[in-house]
Amino acid sequence: MKLAHTIFSFRNRLVIIIVGISLGAVSLLYTNNMARRLKEKEQHDVVLWAHAMERINRDVLGGAPMQDPLVSDIMSTGNNIPFIITDENLKVLHSHLIPDEIINHPGKLRREIDKLTEENTPIPVKILWSAKHYHIIFYGRSALLKSLYYFPYIQILVFAAFISLGFIAFRSSKHDEQNRVWIGLAKETAHQLGTPTSSLLGWIEYLRSQPVDQSAVEEMQKDLTHLMKIVDRFSKIGSETPLTPANINEVVGESVMYFRKRIPRNVTLDYNGLAIAPVQANINAALFEWVVENLMKNSLDALQGHGAIDVRISSDEQHVMIDVKDTGKGIPKSNWKRIFEPGFTTKTRGWGLGLSLSRRIVEEYHQGKIAVTESEIGKGTNIRITLKRIYA
Repeated sequence: MKLAHTIFSFRNRLVIIIVGISLGAVSLLYTNNMARRLKEKEQHDVVLWAHAMERINRDVLGGAPMQDPLVSDIMSTGNNIPFIITDENLKVLHSHLIPDEIINHPGKLRREIDKLTEENTPIPVKILWSAKHYHIIFYGRSALLKSLYYFPYIQILVFAAFISLGFIAFRSSKHDEQNRVWIGLAKETAHQLGTPTSSLLGWIEYLRSQPVDQSAVEEMQKDLTHLMKIVDRFSKIGSETPLTPANINEVVGESVMYFRKRIPRNVTLDYNGLAIAPVQANINAALFEWVVENLMKNSLDALQGHGAIDVRISSDEQHVMIDVKDTGKGIPKSNWKRIFEPGFTTKTRGWGLGLSLSRRIVEEYHQGKIAVTESEIGKGTNIRITLKRIYA
């Protein structure tokens, strides 16, 4: 069912893309056809204008009024086309829709004439009483023609913007839906774990009264306490998470101490936090411990049974940094950011959610940062959490 839904969604997106491309192509072809026809009409009008000028037996641009009503009417149809009329020496005799600053500046005038020549082939106008002299009409595209040339591209951009907004809205709604599913799953998990943990508490109390190794019972109690912390963490997902001032050295230290007794013999776990001055930050201890433990667990998986993990705390005036460094297999630089994406994993077993949840807890709940700061294949990885420092 899920596969069918995925295929259906893919087909829908493919259909939308094909329809969008088709509409854009049709719009482009249709508008280009209109632009071509309008250009041909304007060229035809200017040619008629040139023929009309040739009918006049005197220089109509020399200041004398146009007496031929037909010529006057034909020439007036070019009032939306920019043009420059010059003599054979490129001296301007008349212009229309060309700024005076261009007409009066030789350099700008030459560039304008070159531009008009690129847009349309100039039309020479014969003067009937002189075989040596002639006029030249340089003309460009009307504002309407230019608009028609650019209109399809504007249409495509607008259509692409609407598709992008729709895609973003779709992704956002899907993301919200996935968030609700994961939040519901986390809370249901916490609820389901409540009954067996309560039962285990009773069994541990029973074992305390029995002639068994009490040190083993104490370790079982620690594991159960940790399991109850995990249940508490799951119950906090999606809920309002209050942050309180905490000693980062102690919070991280508790996770390190718990983890240290449960790692293989050939793995060492070092921690400097108890030997340096304490630093504070606003955190939710239960969720933040989860992040630290998750980073250490990922480091342990990377070590494959032998190596070292070094958890270090450092600070400056504004920030507290927690580094979890290992001597494991390392991460390719292309994956430094991808490891925090939901579903991304390099393990044969795993959901690829641990680091994604860690990033969410650090960045969304604690307004901090988490990132790979150093990694080399075969030598290890360092992941750093950065929080805003507070002072008591």
